[in-house]
Amino acid sequence: MRFDLLIKNGTLIDPSQNINGTFDVAIKRNRIAAVDRDIPAASAARVIDAAGQIVTPGLVDLHTHVYYGVTFWGIQADPVAARSGVTTWLDVGSAGAFNLIGLRDYVARPSRVRIYALLNISSIGLTAMTYELANLNYCDVDVCCRLIDANRDFVLGVKARIDVNTIGANGLEPLRRAREAADRVGMPLMVHIGIAGPNVGDVLAHLKPGDILTHCFTGHTMRIIGADGRLLEDARRAWERGVIMDIGHGAGSFSFETAEALMSQGYNPDVISTDIHQMSVHGPLFDMPTCMSKFLALGMSLEEVVRATTIRPAEVLGLQDEVGTLKPGAYADVALFKLCKGDYTFYDVFMNARKGRQLLCNTLTIVNGQPMARTPDGPTMPWIELTEDQQALIARGHTPKAMAHPGCC
Repeated sequence: MRFDLLIKNGTLIDPSQNINGTFDVAIKRNRIAAVDRDIPAASAARVIDAAGQIVTPGLVDLHTHVYYGVTFWGIQADPVAARSGVTTWLDVGSAGAFNLIGLRDYVARPSRVRIYALLNISSIGLTAMTYELANLNYCDVDVCCRLIDANRDFVLGVKARIDVNTIGANGLEPLRRAREAADRVGMPLMVHIGIAGPNVGDVLAHLKPGDILTHCFTGHTMRIIGADGRLLEDARRAWERGVIMDIGHGAGSFSFETAEALMSQGYNPDVISTDIHQMSVHGPLFDMPTCMSKFLALGMSLEEVVRATTIRPAEVLGLQDEVGTLKPGAYADVALFKLCKGDYTFYDVFMNARKGRQLLCNTLTIVNGQPMARTPDGPTMPWIELTEDQQALIARGHTPKAMAHPGCC
């Protein structure tokens, strides 16, 4: 077979195939055609030498916000994808029933990366910063289900943010309605937790196998550890019955203290996701490779981190035969990285610092067999004001590009 593109000499890490070693990846049109050792360079029209680099499936981000220009939080996906290796993006709740078509037609379809959505139980979605569940008139189960049924190729589940600001005086009623909608359409439910509001145990009681608890390592009052640092019994039961524990780093969730407490008990996250949006993209999240590097610093192996950002989220979405894998026949979505070695400082959302020795740096992102050109991120929206902590991080060079030593990336 004559290949269109051949990636040679890289260290391939593909947990979907239990591969961790020197392998070549061949692409024909928009599909993976072969994975093998020493595929002849003469067999391809174009060859990329990945010697000294790590080759992974294109990353799958289970928690993003990309409804740019329409919602408070949305960023442009393609520029960030090109510099981070994320090729499949799940927008979680930016759109509700009343503005889903815009997300599908004007954002997802023109994008080079793959974009799917979870539909907010609130019909207005995340138009504003919060409060979308404070008016129960917007929590219309019938219209939510109607829009999902008409867009099953694009919408993969239901989303509800359950915290004190979002729900107002409505308690768990928005969650009950989100549960009903998810059950009616036969799709998973993702629930955001943060500041109580409701007790986290009461929220977990509504989640079924295959549902997703995002912000699972939050440091706020709905955290899944008790005052003694131990995993709450309600959370243990939920985890054991198949609820997916998803990081959703964001600008107001991820806590090193919570992460260390849980991981010391053997509870690594099922999925590492970013919750990337207009605020978190400016730090201390920045992007997926930075988030992954934090979990390397916390003691997860590189293969574990790649699993949690490729095949595992793909399985959660039911897309494991298409994305998050480099098996022949899958979409030709590939990410290349250098693993920089040095002394790095990483921060959680509370600006607590942890030292690390490794920094993942994306060098190339390939979607549908075509390398993505790097372009500037979309402009920051005029309503966004960076915090003093974010400004200080940027001023002292704590950005992924500045952290990587010369010659690394």
